[in-house]
Amino acid sequence: MRTRFFAAFAVVVLLAPAPAGAADRVSVGTTFSMTDLPFFIGEKRGYFRDENLEMNFVNFDSAARMIAPLASGDLDAAAGGPSAGLYNAIARNIGMRIVGDKSRAAPGRHSQILLVRKALIDSGRVKTLADLKGLKVASAAPGSSAMGTLNRIYQQTGMKESDIERVYMGFPQQIVALQNGAADVAFPTEPFASEAVRRGFAVAFMTDDKIYPDHQMSVMLYSDKFRTQRRDAGLRFMRAFLRSVRAQNDSIVDGKLTGKDADEFLTLIAENTNVKDKVFLRTLTMSYADDDGRANVESLKEDFEVFRKEGLIEGKISVDEALDPWFADTAARQLGERSGRSPR
Repeated sequence: MRTRFFAAFAVVVLLAPAPAGAADRVSVGTTFSMTDLPFFIGEKRGYFRDENLEMNFVNFDSAARMIAPLASGDLDAAAGGPSAGLYNAIARNIGMRIVGDKSRAAPGRHSQILLVRKALIDSGRVKTLADLKGLKVASAAPGSSAMGTLNRIYQQTGMKESDIERVYMGFPQQIVALQNGAADVAFPTEPFASEAVRRGFAVAFMTDDKIYPDHQMSVMLYSDKFRTQRRDAGLRFMRAFLRSVRAQNDSIVDGKLTGKDADEFLTLIAENTNVKDKVFLRTLTMSYADDDGRANVESLKEDFEVFRKEGLIEGKISVDEALDPWFADTAARQLGERSGRSPR
């Protein structure tokens, strides 16, 4: 009985608000996209405040622009794709590490949709993945997560890298390219993908969770200053972030934000992104974020090998050297681990 009492007491103490005092200011880079919903939840519900953190969210038009302020310590944390450019930055001792999961393409919870220009579907030119041979395929950048998805397509169809023409552009530009024929195929995230389909420019051909299940699409990053010099604040941030992720996941049913707190969270997305139509937002599939913040290391290593074979890794670096899982592991244990639960 005494053991149970002290265990329960420890949990109450852990989850109680941090002692009063000057709050630690934490600057976090965001793109104000749908996958940033846990940040919005944590701020609105006071999870960060409970940890005595004052949040400063800094908006960027792309994750790539966060690298320099992370390296200087002007940003403490950010979310970004596990790209070749990220590994090269770490190899050059530009101070940051991957500390956990941000989003992945779990089964039934896709992150990107392979779109095909509508005319190619209507004409019968594209019926299977193998029919992508000879087409112009748009993705965000060389060495991005789309390269890992393409590699899986090569494996499944027997195609080679030279069998397609790769073109690079941002997600909004991909939709325009599908409309004017500058691209035949694209890999945009939501809501860009559904918007292209809704406007009749493209057909949703296949979701990335079917091509590459559990593909790690984006990760949480800490600057080295935050990770080493402000370790306690980093842990408290991760604890609040995971509380937010769990609240989000608990409101997702069959991949859609339609559960108990859906109205509250849809309002937060509409307030903080360019997508204001909550009826439309309710139809979108939410990519998966792990309840315990643990990245899919096998996926990271598979994509890293693709980057390396394409000659995109410039320095001596490995995935293991780029990881610091202590924050997510410790925060998950303190909150009570939930890994192993199926994505909702």
